[in-house]
Amino acid sequence: MSATITPVDPPQPAPAPASRGRASARRLLLPAAAGLAGVLLFVSFPPRPLWWLAVPAFALLGWALRGRRLRVGLGLGMLAGLGFMLPLLVWTGEEVGPGPWLALAFAESLFVALACTGIAAVSRLPGWPVWAAAVWIAGEAARARVPFGGFPWGKIAFGQADGLFLPLAAVGGTPVLGFAVALCGFGLYECVRQGLAYRRTRQVPRTAVAVALGALLVPLAGALVARPLVDDTAESGTATVAAIQGNVPRLGLDFNAQRRAVLDNHAARTEELARDVAAGREPRPDFVLWPENSSDLDPYRNDDARRVIDDAVDAIGVPTVVGAVVTPETGPLRNTLIEWEPGRGPVDTYDKRHVQPFGEYIPMRSFVRLFNSDVDRVRRDFGPGDEVGVFDLAGTPVGLVTCYEAAFDDAARDTVTHGAQLISVPSNNATFGRSEMTYQQLAMSRVRAVEHSRTVVVPVTSGVSAVIMPDGRVVRETAMFTPDALVAEVPLRSSLTPATRLGVLPEVALLLLAAGALGAVAAGAVRRRRAANAVGPDGQAGSAESAEPAAGSGSA
Repeated sequence: MSATITPVDPPQPAPAPASRGRASARRLLLPAAAGLAGVLLFVSFPPRPLWWLAVPAFALLGWALRGRRLRVGLGLGMLAGLGFMLPLLVWTGEEVGPGPWLALAFAESLFVALACTGIAAVSRLPGWPVWAAAVWIAGEAARARVPFGGFPWGKIAFGQADGLFLPLAAVGGTPVLGFAVALCGFGLYECVRQGLAYRRTRQVPRTAVAVALGALLVPLAGALVARPLVDDTAESGTATVAAIQGNVPRLGLDFNAQRRAVLDNHAARTEELARDVAAGREPRPDFVLWPENSSDLDPYRNDDARRVIDDAVDAIGVPTVVGAVVTPETGPLRNTLIEWEPGRGPVDTYDKRHVQPFGEYIPMRSFVRLFNSDVDRVRRDFGPGDEVGVFDLAGTPVGLVTCYEAAFDDAARDTVTHGAQLISVPSNNATFGRSEMTYQQLAMSRVRAVEHSRTVVVPVTSGVSAVIMPDGRVVRETAMFTPDALVAEVPLRSSLTPATRLGVLPEVALLLLAAGALGAVAAGAVRRRRAANAVGPDGQAGSAESAEPAAGSGSA
Protein backbone atom coordinates (compact mmCIF):
# COMPACT_ATOMS: atom_id res chain seq x y z
CA MET A 1 0.00 0.00 0.00
CA SER A 2 1.66 3.16 -1.12
CA ALA A 3 1.32 6.51 0.54
CA THR A 4 0.14 9.52 -1.39
CA ILE A 5 2.50 12.39 -1.09
CA THR A 6 0.88 15.85 -1.34
CA PRO A 7 3.22 18.51 -2.60
CA VAL A 8 3.70 21.37 -0.18
CA ASP A 9 4.16 24.92 -1.44
CA PRO A 10 7.43 26.37 -0.35
CA PRO A 11 7.04 29.00 2.39
CA GLN A 12 6.58 32.52 1.11
CA PRO A 13 9.05 35.06 2.25
CA ALA A 14 7.73 37.58 4.75
CA PRO A 15 7.07 41.04 3.37
CA ALA A 16 10.09 43.21 3.52
CA PRO A 17 10.05 45.86 6.26
CA ALA A 18 10.06 48.58 3.59
CA SER A 19 6.88 47.13 2.01
CA ARG A 20 5.14 46.98 5.38
CA GLY A 21 6.16 50.56 6.04
CA ARG A 22 4.76 51.75 2.72
CA ALA A 23 1.48 49.93 3.39
CA SER A 24 1.20 51.53 6.83
CA ALA A 25 1.97 54.93 5.36
CA ARG A 26 -0.79 54.48 2.78
CA ARG A 27 -3.28 53.57 5.51
CA LEU A 28 -2.38 56.70 7.45
CA LEU A 29 -2.46 59.01 4.43
CA LEU A 30 -6.23 59.51 4.31
CA PRO A 31 -6.66 60.27 8.02
CA ALA A 32 -3.67 62.62 7.90
CA ALA A 33 -5.11 64.40 4.86
CA ALA A 34 -8.51 64.82 6.50
CA GLY A 35 -6.97 66.19 9.69
CA LEU A 36 -4.72 68.52 7.72
CA ALA A 37 -7.71 69.82 5.76
CA GLY A 38 -9.35 70.79 9.05
CA VAL A 39 -6.19 72.49 10.31
CA LEU A 40 -5.91 74.46 7.06
CA LEU A 41 -9.51 75.65 7.51
CA PHE A 42 -8.60 76.89 10.99
CA VAL A 43 -5.47 78.64 9.74
CA SER A 44 -7.55 80.41 7.07
CA PHE A 45 -9.49 82.25 9.82
CA PRO A 46 -8.56 85.58 11.43
CA PRO A 47 -6.42 87.01 12.83
CA ARG A 48 -4.34 85.47 10.03
CA PRO A 49 -4.97 86.98 6.55
CA LEU A 50 -4.70 83.52 4.97
CA TRP A 51 -8.28 83.26 3.69
CA TRP A 52 -7.10 81.55 0.48
CA LEU A 53 -6.02 78.45 2.42
CA ALA A 54 -9.68 77.46 2.62
CA VAL A 55 -9.57 76.55 -1.09
CA PRO A 56 -6.74 73.97 -0.87
CA ALA A 57 -8.31 72.76 2.38
CA PHE A 58 -11.48 71.80 0.53
CA ALA A 59 -9.42 70.36 -2.33
CA LEU A 60 -7.60 68.11 0.15
CA LEU A 61 -10.87 67.19 1.82
CA GLY A 62 -12.36 66.31 -1.57
CA TRP A 63 -9.42 64.01 -2.30
CA ALA A 64 -9.85 62.28 1.05
CA LEU A 65 -13.62 61.80 0.73
CA ARG A 66 -14.30 61.12 -2.93
CA GLY A 67 -15.52 57.59 -3.53
CA ARG A 68 -15.21 56.49 0.11
CA ARG A 69 -17.69 54.30 1.95
CA LEU A 70 -20.05 56.21 4.18
CA ARG A 71 -18.54 54.98 7.43
CA VAL A 72 -15.08 55.94 6.16
CA GLY A 73 -16.41 59.37 5.24
CA LEU A 74 -17.83 59.71 8.74
CA GLY A 75 -14.49 58.89 10.35
CA LEU A 76 -12.49 61.13 8.04
CA GLY A 77 -15.02 63.90 8.57
CA MET A 78 -14.61 63.63 12.32
CA LEU A 79 -10.87 64.03 11.95
CA ALA A 80 -11.36 67.06 9.71
CA GLY A 81 -13.84 68.53 12.17
CA LEU A 82 -11.51 68.09 15.13
CA GLY A 83 -8.59 69.55 13.17
CA PHE A 84 -10.79 72.60 12.48
CA MET A 85 -12.84 73.06 15.65
CA LEU A 86 -10.35 72.20 18.39
CA PRO A 87 -7.99 75.11 17.66
CA LEU A 88 -10.77 77.43 16.46
CA LEU A 89 -12.74 77.20 19.72
CA VAL A 90 -9.90 76.92 22.25
CA TRP A 91 -10.89 80.32 23.66
CA THR A 92 -14.10 78.81 25.10
CA GLY A 93 -11.97 77.22 27.83
CA GLU A 94 -10.24 80.46 28.80
CA GLU A 95 -12.04 80.79 32.15
CA VAL A 96 -13.69 77.41 32.71
CA GLY A 97 -10.97 74.95 31.75
CA PRO A 98 -10.66 72.44 28.93
CA GLY A 99 -13.84 70.41 29.60
CA PRO A 100 -16.38 72.74 27.97
CA TRP A 101 -13.95 73.52 25.13
CA LEU A 102 -13.44 69.85 24.30
CA ALA A 103 -17.16 69.09 24.58
CA LEU A 104 -18.12 71.96 22.27
CA ALA A 105 -15.41 71.17 19.74
CA PHE A 106 -16.46 67.51 19.70
CA ALA A 107 -20.14 68.42 19.24
CA GLU A 108 -19.38 70.81 16.39
CA SER A 109 -17.07 68.23 14.80
CA LEU A 110 -19.98 65.78 14.70
CA PHE A 111 -21.79 68.15 12.35
CA VAL A 112 -18.68 68.35 10.16
CA ALA A 113 -18.45 64.55 10.20
CA LEU A 114 -22.07 64.16 9.11
CA ALA A 115 -21.55 66.70 6.32
CA CYS A 116 -18.47 64.80 5.16
CA THR A 117 -20.48 61.57 5.17
CA GLY A 118 -22.91 63.25 2.82
CA ILE A 119 -20.03 64.50 0.66
CA ALA A 120 -18.70 60.95 0.38
CA ALA A 121 -22.20 59.80 -0.61
CA VAL A 122 -22.63 62.32 -3.45
CA SER A 123 -19.02 62.17 -4.61
CA ARG A 124 -19.70 59.69 -7.43
CA LEU A 125 -22.55 61.66 -8.95
CA PRO A 126 -21.89 63.62 -12.14
CA GLY A 127 -21.01 67.19 -11.20
CA TRP A 128 -20.13 66.08 -7.67
CA PRO A 129 -18.30 69.31 -6.62
CA VAL A 130 -21.60 71.21 -6.80
CA TRP A 131 -23.48 68.68 -4.70
CA ALA A 132 -20.60 68.31 -2.25
CA ALA A 133 -20.42 72.08 -1.64
CA ALA A 134 -24.19 72.18 -1.11
CA VAL A 135 -23.96 69.34 1.42
CA TRP A 136 -21.27 71.26 3.33
CA ILE A 137 -23.60 74.27 3.56
CA ALA A 138 -26.40 71.98 4.73
CA GLY A 139 -24.12 70.93 7.58
CA GLU A 140 -23.47 74.57 8.47
CA ALA A 141 -27.20 75.32 8.36
CA ALA A 142 -27.90 72.46 10.77
CA ARG A 143 -25.33 73.45 13.36
CA ALA A 144 -26.46 77.09 13.15
CA ARG A 145 -29.87 75.97 14.45
CA VAL A 146 -29.49 72.93 16.72
CA PRO A 147 -29.11 72.16 19.52
CA PHE A 148 -30.14 74.99 21.85
CA GLY A 149 -30.62 77.45 19.00
CA GLY A 150 -27.39 76.49 17.23
CA PHE A 151 -23.79 77.65 17.21
CA PRO A 152 -22.79 79.13 13.80
CA TRP A 153 -19.19 79.89 14.84
CA GLY A 154 -16.77 78.59 12.21
CA LYS A 155 -18.96 79.15 9.16
CA ILE A 156 -16.55 79.20 6.25
CA ALA A 157 -17.87 82.64 5.25
CA PHE A 158 -16.51 84.14 8.48
CA GLY A 159 -12.96 83.34 7.40
CA GLN A 160 -13.31 85.34 4.17
CA ALA A 161 -13.42 88.94 5.42
CA ASP A 162 -10.14 89.70 3.60
CA GLY A 163 -10.83 87.42 0.67
CA LEU A 164 -11.58 87.63 -3.02
CA PHE A 165 -14.93 85.89 -2.52
CA LEU A 166 -16.28 88.46 -0.04
CA PRO A 167 -18.55 90.34 -2.52
CA LEU A 168 -20.66 87.18 -2.78
CA ALA A 169 -21.91 87.92 0.74
CA ALA A 170 -23.95 90.74 -0.82
CA VAL A 171 -25.46 88.27 -3.30
CA GLY A 172 -26.70 85.55 -0.96
CA GLY A 173 -25.23 86.04 2.48
CA THR A 174 -22.99 83.62 4.33
CA PRO A 175 -24.48 80.49 2.67
CA VAL A 176 -23.59 81.63 -0.85
CA LEU A 177 -20.18 82.90 0.24
CA GLY A 178 -19.34 79.63 1.99
CA PHE A 179 -20.73 77.58 -0.92
CA ALA A 180 -18.48 79.43 -3.37
CA VAL A 181 -15.35 78.74 -1.31
CA ALA A 182 -16.16 75.04 -0.91
CA LEU A 183 -17.09 74.70 -4.59
CA CYS A 184 -13.84 76.33 -5.70
CA GLY A 185 -11.85 73.97 -3.48
CA PHE A 186 -13.63 70.85 -4.70
CA GLY A 187 -13.25 72.16 -8.25
CA LEU A 188 -9.52 72.57 -7.72
CA TYR A 189 -9.22 68.93 -6.71
CA GLU A 190 -11.37 67.79 -9.64
CA CYS A 191 -9.19 69.76 -12.06
CA VAL A 192 -6.09 68.04 -10.67
CA ARG A 193 -7.82 64.65 -10.85
CA GLN A 194 -8.88 65.13 -14.46
CA GLY A 195 -5.43 66.42 -15.33
CA LEU A 196 -3.80 63.30 -13.90
CA ALA A 197 -6.32 61.11 -15.71
CA TYR A 198 -5.46 62.79 -19.01
CA ARG A 199 -1.78 62.33 -18.31
CA ARG A 200 -2.33 58.59 -17.90
CA THR A 201 -4.80 57.94 -20.74
CA ARG A 202 -4.48 60.98 -23.00
CA GLN A 203 -8.26 61.27 -22.97
CA VAL A 204 -10.91 62.46 -20.54
CA PRO A 205 -14.59 63.24 -21.16
CA ARG A 206 -15.16 66.83 -22.17
CA THR A 207 -18.11 67.05 -19.80
CA ALA A 208 -15.92 66.08 -16.87
CA VAL A 209 -13.36 68.73 -17.82
CA ALA A 210 -16.10 71.35 -18.15
CA VAL A 211 -17.51 70.47 -14.73
CA ALA A 212 -14.07 70.66 -13.11
CA LEU A 213 -13.19 73.99 -14.70
CA GLY A 214 -16.66 75.38 -13.97
CA ALA A 215 -16.46 74.44 -10.31
CA LEU A 216 -13.07 76.12 -10.03
CA LEU A 217 -13.71 79.26 -12.08
CA VAL A 218 -17.41 80.10 -11.67
CA PRO A 219 -17.04 81.10 -7.98
CA LEU A 220 -14.10 83.33 -8.87
CA ALA A 221 -15.97 84.90 -11.78
CA GLY A 222 -19.07 85.31 -9.61
CA ALA A 223 -17.07 87.21 -7.00
CA LEU A 224 -15.74 89.57 -9.66
CA VAL A 225 -19.20 90.11 -11.14
CA ALA A 226 -20.60 90.84 -7.66
CA ARG A 227 -17.93 93.47 -6.95
CA PRO A 228 -20.18 96.44 -7.91
CA LEU A 229 -22.55 95.46 -5.09
CA VAL A 230 -19.83 96.45 -2.61
CA ASP A 231 -20.22 100.20 -2.17
CA ASP A 232 -19.39 102.61 0.64
CA THR A 233 -20.89 105.80 -0.76
CA ALA A 234 -23.34 107.71 1.42
CA GLU A 235 -26.93 107.31 0.22
CA SER A 236 -28.66 108.96 3.20
CA GLY A 237 -26.02 111.39 4.35
CA THR A 238 -23.42 110.72 7.01
CA ALA A 239 -23.29 110.44 10.78
CA THR A 240 -20.49 111.04 13.22
CA VAL A 241 -20.41 108.17 15.67
CA ALA A 242 -18.35 107.53 18.79
CA ALA A 243 -17.59 104.04 20.12
CA ILE A 244 -16.42 103.88 23.74
CA GLN A 245 -14.04 101.20 24.99
CA GLY A 246 -13.76 101.73 28.73
CA ASN A 247 -11.67 98.60 29.39
CA VAL A 248 -11.96 96.31 32.41
CA PRO A 249 -10.00 96.52 35.67
CA ARG A 250 -7.22 94.17 36.56
CA LEU A 251 -8.00 90.86 38.18
CA GLY A 252 -8.28 90.81 41.94
CA LEU A 253 -11.41 92.90 42.49
CA ASP A 254 -14.45 91.16 43.91
CA PHE A 255 -17.43 90.71 41.60
CA ASN A 256 -19.46 93.75 42.72
CA ALA A 257 -16.41 96.01 42.61
CA GLN A 258 -15.55 94.69 39.16
CA ARG A 259 -19.00 95.59 37.84
CA ARG A 260 -18.83 99.08 39.29
CA ALA A 261 -15.29 99.58 37.98
CA VAL A 262 -16.36 98.62 34.43
CA LEU A 263 -19.21 101.15 34.55
CA ASP A 264 -16.92 103.85 35.95
CA ASN A 265 -14.37 103.18 33.21
CA HIS A 266 -16.92 103.72 30.44
CA ALA A 267 -18.39 106.77 32.08
CA ALA A 268 -14.92 108.26 32.59
CA ARG A 269 -13.88 107.64 28.98
CA THR A 270 -17.12 109.24 27.75
CA GLU A 271 -16.53 112.31 29.93
CA GLU A 272 -12.95 112.50 28.63
CA LEU A 273 -14.32 112.46 25.09
CA ALA A 274 -16.70 115.30 26.05
CA ARG A 275 -13.70 117.36 27.17
CA ASP A 276 -11.87 116.59 23.92
CA VAL A 277 -14.93 117.70 21.94
CA ALA A 278 -15.18 120.93 23.94
CA ALA A 279 -11.48 121.60 23.32
CA GLY A 280 -11.84 120.96 19.59
CA ARG A 281 -9.58 117.90 19.65
CA GLU A 282 -12.41 115.61 18.47
CA PRO A 283 -15.50 116.29 16.35
CA ARG A 284 -18.81 116.28 18.17
CA PRO A 285 -20.51 112.90 17.66
CA ASP A 286 -24.18 112.61 16.74
CA PHE A 287 -24.50 109.66 19.11
CA VAL A 288 -22.35 107.44 21.32
CA LEU A 289 -22.25 103.65 21.54
CA TRP A 290 -21.18 101.78 24.68
CA PRO A 291 -20.43 98.03 24.69
CA GLU A 292 -22.49 95.13 25.93
CA ASN A 293 -22.30 94.80 29.74
CA SER A 294 -20.82 98.26 30.15
CA SER A 295 -23.17 98.50 33.13
CA ASP A 296 -23.67 95.12 34.77
CA LEU A 297 -25.38 97.07 37.54
CA ASP A 298 -29.07 97.45 36.68
CA PRO A 299 -29.60 101.23 36.30
CA TYR A 300 -33.34 100.79 36.85
CA ARG A 301 -32.74 99.34 40.32
CA ASN A 302 -29.42 100.92 41.28
CA ASP A 303 -29.67 104.68 41.77
CA ASP A 304 -25.89 105.08 41.95
CA ALA A 305 -25.39 103.39 38.57
CA ARG A 306 -28.13 105.51 37.05
CA ARG A 307 -26.49 108.69 38.35
CA VAL A 308 -23.11 107.70 36.85
CA ILE A 309 -24.68 107.08 33.45
CA ASP A 310 -26.74 110.29 33.62
CA ASP A 311 -23.62 112.35 34.34
CA ALA A 312 -21.67 110.80 31.46
CA VAL A 313 -24.50 111.17 28.94
CA ASP A 314 -25.23 114.74 30.02
CA ALA A 315 -21.52 115.55 29.65
CA ILE A 316 -21.33 114.35 26.05
CA GLY A 317 -24.79 115.80 25.33
CA VAL A 318 -25.94 113.26 22.70
CA PRO A 319 -27.98 110.04 22.71
CA THR A 320 -25.96 107.12 24.07
CA VAL A 321 -26.59 103.39 23.87
CA VAL A 322 -25.70 101.67 27.15
CA GLY A 323 -25.31 97.91 27.55
CA ALA A 324 -26.82 96.79 30.85
CA VAL A 325 -27.87 93.69 32.75
CA VAL A 326 -31.50 94.21 33.78
CA THR A 327 -32.61 92.25 36.85
CA PRO A 328 -36.41 92.09 37.18
CA GLU A 329 -37.97 90.91 40.43
CA THR A 330 -39.06 87.67 38.81
CA GLY A 331 -38.23 85.79 35.65
CA PRO A 332 -34.96 85.65 33.74
CA LEU A 333 -32.33 88.34 33.54
CA ARG A 334 -32.15 90.51 30.41
CA ASN A 335 -29.08 91.46 28.40
CA THR A 336 -30.38 94.87 27.43
CA LEU A 337 -29.26 97.81 25.33
CA ILE A 338 -30.75 101.08 26.58
CA GLU A 339 -31.13 104.27 24.57
CA TRP A 340 -30.18 107.00 27.03
CA GLU A 341 -31.04 110.62 26.20
CA PRO A 342 -29.29 113.57 27.87
CA GLY A 343 -31.62 115.21 30.36
CA ARG A 344 -34.24 112.45 29.93
CA GLY A 345 -32.60 109.16 30.82
CA PRO A 346 -33.73 105.81 29.37
CA VAL A 347 -36.19 106.12 26.47
CA ASP A 348 -35.99 102.76 24.64
CA THR A 349 -34.61 99.24 25.11
CA TYR A 350 -33.57 96.19 23.11
CA ASP A 351 -33.25 92.77 24.73
CA LYS A 352 -30.74 90.38 23.16
CA ARG A 353 -32.66 87.76 21.18
CA HIS A 354 -29.98 85.07 20.77
CA VAL A 355 -28.70 84.35 24.27
CA GLN A 356 -25.70 82.08 24.58
CA PRO A 357 -26.28 78.54 25.92
CA PHE A 358 -23.91 77.55 28.72
CA GLY A 359 -22.80 81.17 28.92
CA GLU A 360 -25.92 83.26 29.55
CA TYR A 361 -28.21 80.37 30.41
CA ILE A 362 -27.63 76.72 31.32
CA PRO A 363 -29.71 74.11 29.49
CA MET A 364 -30.21 70.85 31.41
CA ARG A 365 -28.50 72.40 34.44
CA SER A 366 -28.83 69.41 36.79
CA PHE A 367 -27.39 67.03 34.19
CA VAL A 368 -24.53 69.30 33.11
CA ARG A 369 -23.58 69.87 36.76
CA LEU A 370 -22.56 66.21 36.95
CA PHE A 371 -19.68 66.99 34.60
CA ASN A 372 -18.75 70.57 35.46
CA SER A 373 -19.64 72.53 38.58
CA ASP A 374 -18.87 75.80 36.78
CA VAL A 375 -22.46 75.83 35.53
CA ASP A 376 -23.43 77.33 38.90
CA ARG A 377 -21.35 80.40 38.13
CA VAL A 378 -24.42 81.34 36.07
CA ARG A 379 -26.76 81.57 39.08
CA ARG A 380 -29.72 83.05 37.21
CA ASP A 381 -30.42 82.45 33.55
CA PHE A 382 -30.81 85.18 30.95
CA GLY A 383 -33.92 85.09 28.80
CA PRO A 384 -34.21 86.10 25.12
CA GLY A 385 -36.00 89.15 23.82
CA ASP A 386 -38.53 88.89 21.01
CA GLU A 387 -38.35 92.24 19.22
CA VAL A 388 -35.93 93.53 16.58
CA GLY A 389 -33.73 96.34 17.88
CA VAL A 390 -33.59 99.59 15.92
CA PHE A 391 -33.04 102.86 17.82
CA ASP A 392 -33.62 106.31 16.36
CA LEU A 393 -30.45 108.08 17.49
CA ALA A 394 -30.51 111.78 16.59
CA GLY A 395 -32.48 110.94 13.43
CA THR A 396 -30.33 107.93 12.41
CA PRO A 397 -31.95 104.48 12.51
CA VAL A 398 -29.32 102.26 14.16
CA GLY A 399 -29.73 98.48 14.16
CA LEU A 400 -28.62 96.58 17.27
CA VAL A 401 -26.92 93.18 17.16
CA THR A 402 -25.52 92.21 20.54
CA CYS A 403 -22.18 90.35 20.52
CA TYR A 404 -22.92 86.61 19.97
CA GLU A 405 -25.85 87.54 17.71
CA ALA A 406 -23.44 88.62 14.97
CA ALA A 407 -22.95 84.93 14.14
CA PHE A 408 -26.65 84.48 13.26
CA ASP A 409 -27.83 85.47 9.80
CA ASP A 410 -31.23 86.73 10.88
CA ALA A 411 -30.00 89.10 13.59
CA ALA A 412 -28.32 91.70 11.36
CA ARG A 413 -30.71 91.16 8.45
CA ASP A 414 -33.79 91.87 10.57
CA THR A 415 -32.45 95.26 11.66
CA VAL A 416 -31.82 96.30 8.07
CA THR A 417 -35.25 95.18 6.85
CA HIS A 418 -36.66 97.22 9.76
CA GLY A 419 -34.97 100.35 8.43
CA ALA A 420 -31.50 100.45 9.98
CA GLN A 421 -29.02 102.63 8.07
CA LEU A 422 -26.12 101.66 10.35
CA ILE A 423 -25.51 98.58 12.52
CA SER A 424 -23.97 98.49 15.99
CA VAL A 425 -22.53 95.26 17.42
CA PRO A 426 -21.82 96.04 21.11
CA SER A 427 -19.78 93.22 22.62
CA ASN A 428 -18.05 92.05 25.78
CA ASN A 429 -15.03 89.81 25.11
CA ALA A 430 -13.15 90.44 28.34
CA THR A 431 -13.82 86.89 29.57
CA PHE A 432 -11.78 85.48 26.69
CA GLY A 433 -8.58 87.41 27.37
CA ARG A 434 -6.22 87.96 24.47
CA SER A 435 -7.43 84.95 22.53
CA GLU A 436 -8.37 84.91 18.86
CA MET A 437 -12.06 85.10 19.74
CA THR A 438 -12.29 88.88 19.42
CA TYR A 439 -10.72 88.78 15.92
CA GLN A 440 -13.00 85.97 14.81
CA GLN A 441 -16.00 87.99 15.94
CA LEU A 442 -14.71 91.17 14.31
CA ALA A 443 -14.47 89.27 11.01
CA MET A 444 -18.16 88.34 11.33
CA SER A 445 -19.05 92.03 11.57
CA ARG A 446 -16.96 92.76 8.47
CA VAL A 447 -18.86 90.11 6.54
CA ARG A 448 -22.18 91.54 7.81
CA ALA A 449 -21.13 95.01 6.62
CA VAL A 450 -20.73 93.75 3.04
CA GLU A 451 -23.71 91.41 3.24
CA HIS A 452 -26.10 94.29 4.02
CA SER A 453 -24.06 97.25 2.71
CA ARG A 454 -24.08 99.05 6.04
CA THR A 455 -21.48 100.69 8.23
CA VAL A 456 -20.93 98.47 11.28
CA VAL A 457 -19.62 99.92 14.54
CA VAL A 458 -18.28 97.47 17.13
CA PRO A 459 -17.84 98.90 20.66
CA VAL A 460 -16.20 96.29 22.94
CA THR A 461 -15.48 96.53 26.66
CA SER A 462 -11.83 95.51 26.32
CA GLY A 463 -11.26 95.43 22.54
CA VAL A 464 -10.97 95.10 19.73
CA SER A 465 -13.44 97.92 19.00
CA ALA A 466 -13.72 99.01 15.38
CA VAL A 467 -15.48 101.10 12.77
CA ILE A 468 -16.19 99.09 9.62
CA MET A 469 -17.24 100.64 6.33
CA PRO A 470 -19.97 99.09 4.14
CA ASP A 471 -17.26 97.56 1.93
CA GLY A 472 -15.82 95.63 4.90
CA ARG A 473 -12.77 97.86 5.47
CA VAL A 474 -11.80 98.62 9.06
CA VAL A 475 -11.09 102.36 9.18
CA ARG A 476 -10.68 102.77 12.96
CA GLU A 477 -9.58 100.16 15.46
CA THR A 478 -8.46 100.02 19.09
CA ALA A 479 -5.86 97.92 20.82
CA MET A 480 -6.93 95.28 23.32
CA PHE A 481 -7.27 96.02 27.04
CA THR A 482 -6.83 99.76 26.80
CA PRO A 483 -9.39 102.56 27.25
CA ASP A 484 -10.15 104.40 24.04
CA ALA A 485 -12.79 106.24 22.05
CA LEU A 486 -13.23 105.93 18.29
CA VAL A 487 -14.85 108.90 16.56
CA ALA A 488 -15.57 108.69 12.84
CA GLU A 489 -17.85 110.16 10.21
CA VAL A 490 -19.45 107.23 8.42
CA PRO A 491 -21.81 106.83 5.45
CA LEU A 492 -25.45 105.98 5.98
CA ARG A 493 -27.08 103.70 3.43
CA SER A 494 -30.70 102.74 2.83
CA SER A 495 -30.64 100.48 -0.27
CA LEU A 496 -30.98 96.72 0.16
CA THR A 497 -28.54 94.18 -1.25
CA PRO A 498 -29.81 91.02 -2.96
CA ALA A 499 -28.74 89.10 0.16
CA THR A 500 -30.94 91.29 2.36
CA ARG A 501 -33.92 91.05 0.00
CA LEU A 502 -33.64 87.31 -0.51
CA GLY A 503 -33.20 86.45 3.15
CA VAL A 504 -33.11 82.67 3.69
CA LEU A 505 -33.98 81.79 0.08
CA PRO A 506 -30.36 81.22 -1.11
CA GLU A 507 -29.76 78.90 1.83
CA VAL A 508 -33.01 77.05 1.13
CA ALA A 509 -31.98 76.62 -2.53
CA LEU A 510 -28.64 75.12 -1.47
CA LEU A 511 -30.39 72.82 1.00
CA LEU A 512 -32.66 71.62 -1.79
CA LEU A 513 -29.60 70.94 -3.97
CA ALA A 514 -28.06 68.91 -1.17
CA ALA A 515 -31.28 67.04 -0.48
CA GLY A 516 -31.78 66.29 -4.17
CA ALA A 517 -28.27 64.88 -4.52
CA LEU A 518 -28.56 62.76 -1.39
CA GLY A 519 -31.98 61.59 -2.54
CA ALA A 520 -30.54 60.56 -5.91
CA VAL A 521 -27.84 58.54 -4.15
CA ALA A 522 -30.40 56.83 -1.91
CA ALA A 523 -32.70 56.08 -4.85
CA GLY A 524 -29.81 54.59 -6.81
CA ALA A 525 -28.86 52.39 -3.88
CA VAL A 526 -32.44 51.12 -3.61
CA ARG A 527 -32.60 50.34 -7.33
CA ARG A 528 -29.34 48.41 -7.21
CA ARG A 529 -30.43 46.44 -4.17
CA ARG A 530 -33.68 45.50 -5.87
CA ALA A 531 -31.85 44.49 -9.02
CA ALA A 532 -29.44 42.36 -6.99
CA ASN A 533 -32.32 40.57 -5.31
CA ALA A 534 -34.34 40.07 -8.49
CA VAL A 535 -34.91 36.47 -9.70
CA GLY A 536 -32.51 35.60 -12.50
CA PRO A 537 -33.06 33.34 -15.56
CA ASP A 538 -31.93 30.29 -13.57
CA GLY A 539 -34.73 30.87 -11.09
CA GLN A 540 -32.33 31.80 -8.27
CA ALA A 541 -32.50 35.09 -6.45
CA GLY A 542 -29.59 37.37 -7.11
CA SER A 543 -27.07 37.98 -4.39
CA ALA A 544 -26.68 41.38 -2.83
CA GLU A 545 -22.92 40.91 -3.02
CA SER A 546 -23.12 40.92 -6.81
CA ALA A 547 -24.76 44.32 -6.91
CA GLU A 548 -22.85 47.28 -8.24
CA PRO A 549 -21.63 49.43 -5.34
CA ALA A 550 -23.90 52.31 -4.51
CA ALA A 551 -22.70 55.80 -5.29
CA GLY A 552 -20.49 56.96 -2.52
CA SER A 553 -19.84 53.44 -1.23
CA GLY A 554 -16.47 52.82 -2.86
CA SER A 555 -13.72 51.29 -0.83
CA ALA A 556 -11.36 53.36 1.19
